[in-house]
Amino acid sequence: MSLITDEIRAAASEIYYGDEICQEKSKFLLTEMGLPNGLLPLKDMEEAGYIKDTGFVWLIQKQKSQHKFEKIGKLVQYAKEVTAVIQPGKIKKLTGVKTKELLLWINLSDIDLDNTGRITFRTPAGLFRSFPAEAFQIEETVVTEKKIEIDPPKVIPAATAAAAVEEKKEEAKGDASAEGKEDVSAEVKEKEVEKVAAAIAVVEVKEA
Repeated sequence: MSLITDEIRAAASEIYYGDEICQEKSKFLLTEMGLPNGLLPLKDMEEAGYIKDTGFVWLIQKQKSQHKFEKIGKLVQYAKEVTAVIQPGKIKKLTGVKTKELLLWINLSDIDLDNTGRITFRTPAGLFRSFPAEAFQIEETVVTEKKIEIDPPKVIPAATAAAAVEEKKEEAKGDASAEGKEDVSAEVKEKEVEKVAAAIAVVEVKEA
């Protein structure tokens, strides 16, 4: 049976749904409390909630999962539902988290970070073990934006621009004049051909 009731959800300062945002917010909360951001590496998270007044937090994933912290060689199991009370440098009343010691799975109840950079895990029976906090830190990938530099527009003096416009106009007039001359020349040639044809016709009539 779930420990998270509708009353608890109603009292939440923050509540999120979906794996991506739940992962982001859970890591952010751990970091904000001065704890390693990889302490609770749940998978396929469905819900995450936080009640700021009491520090109560819950994380729900689709099914229980396991994670091996490679730097210390420890295997940890996370239930479908994980709850805790989180405070600066501490996690108390932890439920849903077990660590494997030899052949046994042992429940963890408290986690605290000291000022020497070591993090201690405690069981309900009072047993504990300490490890370097860096073993539970996940390095965040920083994506840098590449700036595209655009050359500023070239400023052309007004006089130069005006001269260029006049030059284009003169070129256009020259092209039009040339086209006109070609048309006239063709017309003259056509008329000359007609005159020659007429003269030949007159000669042929006289001879006949």
